Amino acid sequence: MAQGIRFDVGFTSALIRAQRSLDLSLEEMGQVGIPVFKDQALNERDYGDLSGLNKEDARKKWGAEKVLLWRRSYDVAPPGGESLKDTAARVLPYYIQEILPRVLKGDNVLISAHGNSLRALVMVLEKLSPQQIVKRELATGVPLIYRLNADSTVANKQDLAA
Repeated sequence: MAQGIRFDVGFTSALIRAQRSLDLSLEEMGQVGIPVFKDQALNERDYGDLSGLNKEDARKKWGAEKVLLWRRSYDVAPPGGESLKDTAARVLPYYIQEILPRVLKGDNVLISAHGNSLRALVMVLEKLSPQQIVKRELATGVPLIYRLNADSTVANKQDLAA
């Protein structure tokens, strides 16, 4: 088992790719059958008018500077989409209401989501500023393990990429 952890519950987004990643992880660890909660609160950031475009097409349409601003700022949203701040405003209430209570009662929780929804959680857990979180890269498919204190602060963090 990964680090000897047995999971009690899983949380994932409403998007198939995150659900599939969770399923594959649980299969690999021999832990299928745990309760899994799916919610759009954990969905990836909505890129609005940029959705479906590759970076080059977006740059041609709006300019490289504007696209970079939308992709790498904390509080500037692309047309019709969400900023990272907007994503955090969606993710964090779900974390506080649904995930954190399970952790605080002693459950081992596995979350499979997306770069920006996970970035919102990392920002809170690691007490990062907006300037720090936009520079933070999360490797795809590389687990981060957080152990929390009773007051919900991080007691220990392990990055399995390291």
